[in-house]
Amino acid sequence: MQGQLTAPKNLCILRLSAIGDVCHAVAMVQAIQRYYPEIQITWVIGKVEAMLLKDLPGVNFVIFDKKAGLKGYTDLWRQLKSYKFDVLLHMQVALRASLASLCIPAKIKIGFDRFRAKEGQWLFTNRMIAAQDNPHVLDGFMGFAQAINVPLSSPYWEMPIRDEDILWATEQLSSEKPIAVISPAASKAERNWHSEGYAKTAEHLCSLGFNVVICGGPTTQEKLLAEDIIARADCEITNMVGKTSLKQLLAILKVAHLVIAPDTGPTHMAVTVATPVIGLYAHSNPHRTGPYKYQHYVVSCYQSMVQQQYHKPLAKLPWGIRAKGPGLMNAITLEQVKDKIRQLVADNYPELRK
Repeated sequence: MQGQLTAPKNLCILRLSAIGDVCHAVAMVQAIQRYYPEIQITWVIGKVEAMLLKDLPGVNFVIFDKKAGLKGYTDLWRQLKSYKFDVLLHMQVALRASLASLCIPAKIKIGFDRFRAKEGQWLFTNRMIAAQDNPHVLDGFMGFAQAINVPLSSPYWEMPIRDEDILWATEQLSSEKPIAVISPAASKAERNWHSEGYAKTAEHLCSLGFNVVICGGPTTQEKLLAEDIIARADCEITNMVGKTSLKQLLAILKVAHLVIAPDTGPTHMAVTVATPVIGLYAHSNPHRTGPYKYQHYVVSCYQSMVQQQYHKPLAKLPWGIRAKGPGLMNAITLEQVKDKIRQLVADNYPELRK
């Protein structure tokens, strides 16, 4: 990046979505706050994501409604026209985010390096972060903190969870048993493992002494998937799908002992509250989008799938390239998932081993 920046006093962050990505961004924000404790931070964010992160200490959230069309941009301009930011961290390559950046008055606008500044993002910035070699999404975000002279450090999170939400989660899941959460649904159905696999996993967890809970959002797809899993499972499962706010879901993930999920927001929410995650991956590279601190518990058939589709070894393919098509998750076996459960329990809860 060109030149050296003086310590910014008034910083704006532009990252609208999605849940997993804003969870990654929180680690970066809090690294900045630790290094610049007096800094004022404004975060332009999506409506749903703001529901999760509201009350994050030291951050003023400005909501951008991407569904509002032109009105969303004019509303953003009106909210920010009196601000004068030292720096904008433009952390989303989607064109709509770049258009939103035009509404943010900042002397310095930092975007991704030229290789990653897709959809013309480089046209909307005047500085770039340093190029990185095959980073995880979170490491890519940390590059923005480094661009304003924050030393690189291991990420950790202080998520805004109220005591009443923790109490609510504890009461809902009242049990002397350890809690295993299955969050089976991703935003795209092709990223989901099959109901039979989740059902047999739930039975296995019950046999190990866990109270099994299914969590998810209020969509019809998620509700039907949960009902199908429960119908197939020969064990008791607590169904919390569609019954939690994002804050309450975060609290459930915090009180849980382990989480099993595909490439979806709750996977990364669990990481922020230090709950071990078994991630199930086929379409995207878990080294880029997997649960950051729990890569060693991932069950992945991504490498074999992407190599079959593109007829090249993974090392010869672009970083982050996705495998495409339905049914890829069916290559994940129950035995692979059981093996990761065994490993996770042995590492974290040896008293539960049988």
